[in-house]
Amino acid sequence: MTESVPVRCPACRRERLYAAPSYPCVCGASVAPRLDQRGTPTAVTHRVWDEEWAAVRCGACGRRDQWPYPELGCPCGTVLRIPVAGPDASSAPAAGNTAVGTPRRRAFQPVTTRTARDAVTAAAVYLRWLGYRDIRRADRRPSSGIGIAARGLLAQVDPTIRPASLRDVECLWLTAMTETADCVYFSLAGYTPDARTRADALGVPLFVLDLTGAPQPVNSHADELDATGAR
Repeated sequence: MTESVPVRCPACRRERLYAAPSYPCVCGASVAPRLDQRGTPTAVTHRVWDEEWAAVRCGACGRRDQWPYPELGCPCGTVLRIPVAGPDASSAPAAGNTAVGTPRRRAFQPVTTRTARDAVTAAAVYLRWLGYRDIRRADRRPSSGIGIAARGLLAQVDPTIRPASLRDVECLWLTAMTETADCVYFSLAGYTPDARTRADALGVPLFVLDLTGAPQPVNSHADELDATGAR
């Protein structure tokens, strides 16, 4: 079970209990960052991609991955970043989740999507589940949304309420071509009809992220990627 620690907001001095979320390791175990009870939460005033992630080591298989840094929203409006106990500190696997005998393609565990940051996290968790490695911020900023990259893959996450357009899909595909990489698109609001037609012709997998954080394939290329994983 994930530990809970008292967290005091530096802005309003209100105190709340916080438990870090757990994430699925590729071995099938659930892992969560071990919180530093002696550390001091800090207010998030601006976002820097490299500061959004913490290195967490799985207690079951020893694998180290990057997961979203623990954060808590205070009722006063302050977003707090919760300190963790060292760059490789991790909790033990949750009860009932063991890596022994677990196949790589276990059931996908989605991440609830409420914000743009959640959408990026959900896409990153899904790509890890598919078997992609070295997930990071894309070198080039896309024309819309947020770009993330993995080894041999370029992904675009569009957290807006506007359906992705034909131009959005073409720009992603062209950027991926220049980097000799595959590409995949995640959208919260879906796609225009001509965007779907163009994606089918270019071989771009399209997914819609629902509020549960579970990517839903919307074309045959996405169905194939979901079934086979990273190649």
